[in-house]
Amino acid sequence: MTDTEIEITADLVRDLLRDQHPDLAGLAVREVPGGWGNQMWRLGDELVVRMQRMDRTPEFQLKERRWLPVLAPRLPLPVPAPVRSGEPSERFPKHWTVMTWVPGEPLDHSTISRGAHAADTLADFLRALHVPAPADAPIAADRGAHPRDCTEGFQQFFEAVALDDVAAEVRAVWDDAVAAEAWDGPPVWVHGDLHPANVVVTDGTLSGIVDFGDLFAGDPAWDLAAAWVLLPAGMAARFFDTYARADEATIRRARGLAALKSLFLLLMGQNGDRGLPGGKPHWGPAGRAALDRVLRDGLAA
Repeated sequence: MTDTEIEITADLVRDLLRDQHPDLAGLAVREVPGGWGNQMWRLGDELVVRMQRMDRTPEFQLKERRWLPVLAPRLPLPVPAPVRSGEPSERFPKHWTVMTWVPGEPLDHSTISRGAHAADTLADFLRALHVPAPADAPIAADRGAHPRDCTEGFQQFFEAVALDDVAAEVRAVWDDAVAAEAWDGPPVWVHGDLHPANVVVTDGTLSGIVDFGDLFAGDPAWDLAAAWVLLPAGMAARFFDTYARADEATIRRARGLAALKSLFLLLMGQNGDRGLPGGKPHWGPAGRAALDRVLRDGLAA
């Protein structure tokens, strides 16, 4: 059995805690559904164990350990904070981290009913996050580039997802993003992976942001795409008014990247419908709703 095939169970989590953090081993352990690169296990009421599963490298967890303690104190929404580190061992040859639990329901299993509040909340969060990053901040590996450098990936998603009814409109949004000027400001902190499974909702509005494994320094447009991917219809304009830092070119890039992310959600939904590994059937409707917002909620800069 290879390390990628190790079955992660509650008993394994307890054993690892006994070996490396015995003072936590008596807390209740229960699995959190979902997750792909990492598997999550609740630990008592306030903690969670993040177990490296399909991620081929520990880079993502190590990045969270290094930078979340720096960023979390200045962010206006709860985010996970690492409290203990679990190192590879003979029993489990991968990394694992004990982090604080961010309460709320993931948006891919919930809805936002207080759209204006959520738009302002997300904008305030990203204003706080999008500050110039230090010279030793991580650089994006597979995202963060100008849309023109992501055309191959866009084309793959575009061809894989059936879009006969809106294909021309989606292509026009992407082409406009490709034609937009590049980010010319300093590299800022970017979450990099804002989609419905990585934000949580309480009382109809955003209440926390999770999974900072793709954190990087670069173009904020990658996060600003969330105006369409996460928020209800009609809220993009309010979001950008509150954010108040995005010029026309940044908004154009962000809208194209929102189309890209929507196609990805649609493809993951299709894969789930086909029973393919990693597929998530409930992401399909979320992706189509996001794509409809991209096409209908264009806004003038």
